[in-house]
Amino acid sequence: MRALVQRAAEARVRVDGEVIGEIGPGLCCLVGVTHDDDGATATKLAAKLWNLRIFTDENGHMNRSVADTSGEVLVISQFTLYGDTSRGRRPSFLGAAAPDQASGLIEELIAELRHLGATVATGSFGAMMAVELVNDGPVTLMLEV
Repeated sequence: MRALVQRAAEARVRVDGEVIGEIGPGLCCLVGVTHDDDGATATKLAAKLWNLRIFTDENGHMNRSVADTSGEVLVISQFTLYGDTSRGRRPSFLGAAAPDQASGLIEELIAELRHLGATVATGSFGAMMAVELVNDGPVTLMLEV
């Protein structure tokens, strides 16, 4: 699994103009799934997101996690994170998992984050989504587990 993680002051996702997921301060996570991913991968990514120390402490150092700050998490499926542009000008998405596998693993990731104690908002798997983000920092990381 790959995740593009952004520290957000706020973020929301819309489908057909309607807000379907929204958070205040926390993490906006675009998540892609590949063929080799499984439940263990989803669990590992959830733990990584929950404990990732990218929020500032009282000294201004990135030393706090969502778990420490009671921040929220917005999870949005994003198969294009597995787009391969190494040849030509049109990306190949052969590295992305099939929708049935990917949707199940995104749901496992969300369930595990909630089990850890996160407040989680989500997009809609397979829908055309408009994502709005007020980046806090900006802090943006690419995670791969």
